[in-house]
Amino acid sequence: MNILITGGASGLGEAITKRFSKDIKNKVYFTYNGSIVNAGVIEKEFQNTKAFKCNFKDSDDVTLLKNKINELDLDILINNAYSGAFIKTYFHKIPSSDFLNDFKENIIPTIEITQAAINVFRKKKSGKIITVLTSALANIPPIGAAVYVANKNYLSSLVKVWASENAKFNCTSNSVSPSFMQTDLTSSVDARVVEQMIENHPLKKLLTVNEVAETIYFLANATSQINGIDLLVNAGTSLK
Repeated sequence: MNILITGGASGLGEAITKRFSKDIKNKVYFTYNGSIVNAGVIEKEFQNTKAFKCNFKDSDDVTLLKNKINELDLDILINNAYSGAFIKTYFHKIPSSDFLNDFKENIIPTIEITQAAINVFRKKKSGKIITVLTSALANIPPIGAAVYVANKNYLSSLVKVWASENAKFNCTSNSVSPSFMQTDLTSSVDARVVEQMIENHPLKKLLTVNEVAETIYFLANATSQINGIDLLVNAGTSLK
């Protein structure tokens, strides 16, 4: 399979890239922005990988990636990249421009890249889109995460649109919503809060990026009958 993973050189993205790269039959393309050194390490470790620099804040970078998608003969697109702060401040203190800027720098590039992939998938009559969302924040967002949560919920709706519009072309769109993980994105969360989350967790341990990568790998190999779902990875903490 030919796979493109956005934001695939660090954190969860790195775990996803490495999971798919273990199968030498896969050709794994991944994007990076600030993680150029780590991207090179991954390419050296896995000969079936290829890194592309793509800063979502740079429209030229996004355009280059969109154009390259036509050449990659993609089978799977994994939308994982996200730039910007996870925690800002209280909603009423966040400048409205922050919402607009983060939308432009995250949602618009994701839309454009996914459109390019869908055009390939429709021609092939086959393809899978997997988008990383978040379940830990959906019902009770932490203070300061308004912008991040709003963007992820916007993507959640698009996941369903992509599923319904492209099912007849044998193209699926699903999402994975992991609970809280310790990555660079969430490094601003107070250590005391993290300790409390571990204490309250039914397994007494936080979700790892490798566990989420395995879940995404499952969806990538699943039947096309699985379409339009959001797969929660949260140890059943959302059950009532």
